[in-house]
Amino acid sequence: MASASSTFKFLSLLVALFVIAKMAIAGDPDIISDFIVPLNATTVDGAFFTFTGMRALVGTQPPSAFKVSKVSAAEFPALIGQSVSYAVLQFPAGTTNPPHTHPRSAELLFLVDGSLQVGFVDTTNKLFTQTLQAGDMFIFPKGLVHFQYNADAQNPALAISAFGSASAGTVSLPTTLFTTSIDDNILAKAFKTDVATIQALKAGLAPKP
Repeated sequence: MASASSTFKFLSLLVALFVIAKMAIAGDPDIISDFIVPLNATTVDGAFFTFTGMRALVGTQPPSAFKVSKVSAAEFPALIGQSVSYAVLQFPAGTTNPPHTHPRSAELLFLVDGSLQVGFVDTTNKLFTQTLQAGDMFIFPKGLVHFQYNADAQNPALAISAFGSASAGTVSLPTTLFTTSIDDNILAKAFKTDVATIQALKAGLAPKP
């Protein structure tokens, strides 16, 4: 007859295997209906499955600063449960989308116009970069730090990104590190610099009045 200790170890192993399996398939959960209707929805027809927010981009002049227009579950509730979302990225000349991650999805970027320098860093700290031309696509693996930069000093760039999650999430490294409440001394030690430098970086990222 198995001892209590053996039984405990067996149950612990089962729990560990279950947790590992859940981590391996982490992402948007499967749904058991065709689609999900939010509780506050009053009418479900073709309009519910239509997003018109991108019309504002058609025929307009490029913005003066980098701009991302998102179509995630927050903006388009019909995406809930569908494991897909979208973004349009507008890059005026010389602008960048700073290093960031998407914790819940990979990103597939399609460059519509202009050129972009793009790259990501893997978990061994190896940098993968490429210069994209209009018509090119680039994949940013799930959860890895990546960036996009329009190095052209004269012309804008336009890209479209697709995500395998209705809510991919975005963690901006500069914002997360320097506009939150992480202690200046901790940041100074982490970056092997002094508190004055950290405070100068924070001041540069502070919202303008």
